[in-house]
Order: sequence, then C-alpha cells, then structure tokens
Amino acid sequence: MSAVKIYTTPICGYCVMAKRLLDKRGVAYEEINAAGQTDLRDWLIETTGQRTVPQIFIHDQAIGGFTELNALDRRGELLALIERGPQGEAGGEG
Repeated sequence: MSAVKIYTTPICGYCVMAKRLLDKRGVAYEEINAAGQTDLRDWLIETTGQRTVPQIFIHDQAIGGFTELNALDRRGELLALIERGPQGEAGGEG
C-alpha cells in the first residue's frame, strides 16, 4: 500500500504537476480518479473542506493540493514526512 494517495480528474493541470513532482522525487503513489464519482467527491469535500483536485493524502492525512505539496517539497519536508510514517513513526508501518 502506497503512503501517498492522490485524488485526480483526467483534465486537471494541477494534478499533472503534482504527479510530476512526486515522480521527480521518486515517490510511489496511488492515483484515484474522482471524475464522475459523486460519493467520492462528497467524501473529499467532507474530509478536506476542498472542492478541488488534486487532493493529496500522506499516510491517510490530507495535506492539500499541489500548492501545499510543492510547499512541503520546497521546505525539504516532503520526503521526511513520507519516510516518517503514520503518527510520526520512523520507517513506516504502524
């Protein structure tokens, strides 16, 4: 199971940019197409408070969209957050 999940739609420039950033950093991710899935979009809105895609989760924690992902990367925190694992545990599972 991937630590990163990205909810996208097919025609979404920010989704493409987010996936490119993750690819550039060598981060594996699970992409979930939210197009036409009303229940899933409703859940995303309820969970994140946002109506836009991409919506990115790291270890099941919503981090936001491309802007937030890019900010984490620019601060040098993205890979550390992914490696830290759930609840801040080093090395992942737990």
